[in-house]
Amino acid sequence: MLESLLLALLVLAAWFWLDTISKREIAIGYGRDLASRCNLQLLDETVACNMIRLGRDSRGHAQIARLYEFEVSANGADRMQCNLQLLGKQLQTWHIPPYIQPTQ
Repeated sequence: MLESLLLALLVLAAWFWLDTISKREIAIGYGRDLASRCNLQLLDETVACNMIRLGRDSRGHAQIARLYEFEVSANGADRMQCNLQLLGKQLQTWHIPPYIQPTQ
């Protein structure tokens, strides 16, 4: 009995770890897209999950909500803190602070 419980916990932990890795890749993709739409450069090594909780989608189904924080740069020298929230694989909210666009 105890072995079955430990095996189930190990499988659950492995699934959660793999799911977290795949959601980070999705968050990097969304962050890169948001940054390019704002003429910014995503500093993709800065993408980190800051919060994990349960949330509900529009149909009322429970899903894992993750808040990712990342940094972007307008000219390569400055850094701005941004964030985005995923509910499952879907982008729920995002925030990029106001900034001055570099002149060319």
